[in-house]
Amino acid sequence: MLTLSACALSPVYGGGGRSASARLLNDISVAPITDRAGFLVRESLKEQLGKPAANPRYRLEVLLDDKIVAFGVRGDSSAARERRTLRARFRLVEASTGTVVLDDTATADAGIDRVSSNYAVVAAEATALERLANDIARQITARLARHGNATAKKSTVSDSPR
Repeated sequence: MLTLSACALSPVYGGGGRSASARLLNDISVAPITDRAGFLVRESLKEQLGKPAANPRYRLEVLLDDKIVAFGVRGDSSAARERRTLRARFRLVEASTGTVVLDDTATADAGIDRVSSNYAVVAAEATALERLANDIARQITARLARHGNATAKKSTVSDSPR
């Protein structure tokens, strides 16, 4: 522990439910996100952030870009593999003023084998989307938590006597 304090590292959730990160995450509502990928990301975010306060101070807006690119060519000129990439641009907006507090992106991708069964390919694509949505939600939650922690440190430093 002494070596961690010497390098200025501190746990993001230090203080448990009263930490700056936990308070920020509980003060965020997640705006609706379009399409199937959006539904999955939003549900995962709501699960990770927990139930928001009665009047959340912030709104999380997410725009998704979901792409599937085929590559690896077989002898019959069909694709042997696919890469599914889910990219999210997210913004944390102060609800009362509309001020953007944080603007960032998160990206996740997965490889999918193309087999002879169309059903198996569709099932693999759907499973990959579910995994990617959870990964994107975890990345967003982690960045929001870091932002809450960094914001609290800045305000503590600026509030301390000189």
